[in-house]
Amino acid sequence: MRHVTYLSTLLALGLLSQAPALQAKNLVFCSEGSPAGFDTAQYTSATDNDAAEPIYNRLVEFERGGTAVHPALATKWEVSDDGLRYTFHLREGVKFHANKAFKPSRDFNADDVLFTFNRMLDKDQPFRKAYPTEFPYFVSMGLDKNIARVEKTDPLTVVFSLNKVDAAFIQNLAMSFASILSAEYAEQLMVSGRPSAINQQPIGTGPFVFQRYQKDSQIRFKGNKHYWAPDEVKIDNLVFSINTDPSVRIQKLRRNECQVTLHPRPADLPALKADGKLQVMQQPGFNLGYIAYNTQHPPFDRLEVRQAMDMAVNKQAIIQAVYQDSGQLAVNAMPPTQWSYDNSLKDAPFDPQKAKQLLQQAGVKPGTEITLWAMPVQRPYNPNAKLMAEMLQADWSKLGFKVRIVSYEWGEYLKRMKSGEHDIALIGWTGDNGDPDNWLGTLYNCDAIGSNNYSLWCDPQYDSLVKQAKQVTDREQRTALYQQAQQRLKQQVPITPVAHSTVNQPLSIKVADFKVSPFGRNDFSGVSVD
Repeated sequence: MRHVTYLSTLLALGLLSQAPALQAKNLVFCSEGSPAGFDTAQYTSATDNDAAEPIYNRLVEFERGGTAVHPALATKWEVSDDGLRYTFHLREGVKFHANKAFKPSRDFNADDVLFTFNRMLDKDQPFRKAYPTEFPYFVSMGLDKNIARVEKTDPLTVVFSLNKVDAAFIQNLAMSFASILSAEYAEQLMVSGRPSAINQQPIGTGPFVFQRYQKDSQIRFKGNKHYWAPDEVKIDNLVFSINTDPSVRIQKLRRNECQVTLHPRPADLPALKADGKLQVMQQPGFNLGYIAYNTQHPPFDRLEVRQAMDMAVNKQAIIQAVYQDSGQLAVNAMPPTQWSYDNSLKDAPFDPQKAKQLLQQAGVKPGTEITLWAMPVQRPYNPNAKLMAEMLQADWSKLGFKVRIVSYEWGEYLKRMKSGEHDIALIGWTGDNGDPDNWLGTLYNCDAIGSNNYSLWCDPQYDSLVKQAKQVTDREQRTALYQQAQQRLKQQVPITPVAHSTVNQPLSIKVADFKVSPFGRNDFSGVSVD
């Protein structure tokens, strides 16, 4: 008894501690912007998809740090001889997350796959009617028209039937928009009259469980103790610390207030590389920063005006000032590392005088006012949109334009561009799946107007080429069609390609097994921290 009393006294005085529990592994990611939500089918930006990535799985997924597709919620799949039927065999025993309002009564099964895709396919689907929203990626890739139906043949088998061959179908299903949702959770939200909560209180099967989100401040996740791939969960608490200012992100990284960040300014790189407590992972960017002309706004509905704007852009000066040592001049509508890239394409010479002549011939009057939209956030394809906009303003002012620079909060910026409010906009893209259609179809075809086609450009000749290319599986045939499409796009100038940038990812030396994604995603499954 005296022995117990003595120990209790020591504990009370703090002179003897109890055996410590295993210390929690925490990782803070300094992200660059607030997501609009967590319902990945609604969004196309990396900011939104990064924030949702920890929560969800898809039927198939990209290997970490690569472009190869491997099984995830589907353990295997078969494709019919005619290329029109895909049969997926689903993983058994996968648990959905729970939150204060929802406790799943069953494991993941075919009903969840049917709910996820039928919501995007069927405008009369009950949840779609209760919570109307748009699905820009699904539509821009033509999946709304090409998926004829999705059926279950048993609780763990799902069959997708297509109307036409889609050579990129499996790659597409590995993308964020195809994240699998809980049909049971959706039904509960319908009954309680809260269907929009699927976007702000997300439930998935992924390696991390959503805890809470404070706009412009933080997102908190907990490691999923019931994850179907337990070796991939090595972090107990994952925090996204939202910081739009790159200098603040770097300061926090140096103070160990976060362990991973992104999009450092080129000028900061030498000091980051010299810091012994940090590592800077680097790889060629699978991206493109470009200028989009709204071809439905006069005078940019005229080819000669777009040609004039294009040849008055001093790309070399922009790359030197904006990208510094991390940018390569772009001449094409996709990066040179993408298969089917046409190396024969050349830029029109930089020629402001000829540009002025073209504008005079087109009847554009000196003093014409135009808006130039500049992104409010850093992206891998554009580290400083404000500076680029100011340089373009100077270039185009010499042609006689009055150029007004416009910006909005990131989510609002994208929303307004999709509706075509801009005259000219700075934007870009990081490839999502390694297939040329992700560039040439997703960004510039007619179906993508209202989603990712920020030029609102619809050219029947171009459209026919990219749709033909998607319906053949032979790579040489696809390459020939895609190269014709690239030539047509270059001739019609709906965009001015500016640069491809090198991706630099600074992180603490305490972080292990982080992989830089070719698609610009930040994935924390499999990542550990000392």
